[in-house]
Amino acid sequence: MLKTFFLSKMIVLLIFVTTILNAQNTIPTKLKWSERMALTLMQRHPESYMIDDAKVAHISYVHGLVTYAFQELGKQKKNEKYTAYAKQYADELIDADGNIKTYKFESFNIDNIPTGRILFDIYEQTKDKRYLIAMQTLRKQLEEQPRTASGGFWHKKIYPNQMWLDGLYMGEPFYAEYTVTFENGAKLDDIAHEFELIQQKATDPKTGLLYHAWDESKEMPWANKETGVSPNFWSRSMGWYVMGLIDVLDYFPKDHPKRKELISYLNNISNALVKFQDPSGLWYQVTDMGTREGNYLETSGTAMFAYAFAKGAKKGYLPKKFKKIAEKAFDGITSKFVKVYPNGEIEITNACAVAGLGGKPYRDGSYEYYINEKRKDNDPKVTGPFILAALELNR
Repeated sequence: MLKTFFLSKMIVLLIFVTTILNAQNTIPTKLKWSERMALTLMQRHPESYMIDDAKVAHISYVHGLVTYAFQELGKQKKNEKYTAYAKQYADELIDADGNIKTYKFESFNIDNIPTGRILFDIYEQTKDKRYLIAMQTLRKQLEEQPRTASGGFWHKKIYPNQMWLDGLYMGEPFYAEYTVTFENGAKLDDIAHEFELIQQKATDPKTGLLYHAWDESKEMPWANKETGVSPNFWSRSMGWYVMGLIDVLDYFPKDHPKRKELISYLNNISNALVKFQDPSGLWYQVTDMGTREGNYLETSGTAMFAYAFAKGAKKGYLPKKFKKIAEKAFDGITSKFVKVYPNGEIEITNACAVAGLGGKPYRDGSYEYYINEKRKDNDPKVTGPFILAALELNR
């Protein structure tokens, strides 16, 4: 009898403690979406290297993207817990000598470069040379990165002669900030040339959209034998492209001769994309295929467009109407594809987990390929841009 009484008291105490802890961890719904998303990630991934369910710290563009968003959030909200979360990743990744864990220079993988973006602020604040050494290592990779005959960075060593739209985000914003910070802007023309090549080689003259990739050699089975482009338009690849453009423009002086050219590229692709925005505010996984069987409204590309359009309108690169277009996109995500849990955590659904071309198993870039790649809730490719878009829109 005494044992049963004691057990029942313990259960009541456990329920009470659990209730208190849950109350302490509840994310207030009155907060802006930017903070609600960030706090959700912090609760689910107490250490920032755990983002994307990682078990150990490793160099990754998704970690670079999300921690960069945290840095921007920390600046706007003047809250150091967000910038500290970003720094935590850098500290897990970079050892006392400035070596980057899991990084393989000889792979010449341009996806490794975005991690370096968070190091500029951290180095500026700490003056700890290990962060500078890590940045110098990534800059050295870009210096030696294999290029197409026309001067474009290969996406990876294993993808010879290929430029992917993704790569314009992966390499160029870091490259631009580095050359302006440490090289007096000496390489800005080279950065502009990367965008020029993609505009020249990957633009579809009919729709104005950009194909996911271009193979200068035209040897890849997915490549068009006349133009070298891949077969379809993937929204997230264009999302990477416009984010790369909008962030690179931060580092081009107003009197730089290539600045107007880059702004014109941003307007061209933005005006082309608007024509394919669904009434819901979102864009489809395969951008121009609408309600074709299997196609779906995809949140990561939409979040990227919302960020680029909102920032472009604020900076004066795009007409003011693009702020409303960005708001419609953001509202579409929050009204249709955001789950809110009892503890206030939020989850964004309908995000494509990954898509690429070539490789093993072989990815052919077909319509069927894109619509059948797996989806992942709160994938970092949507959570990072969602935070950035929310900051630009004050949402």
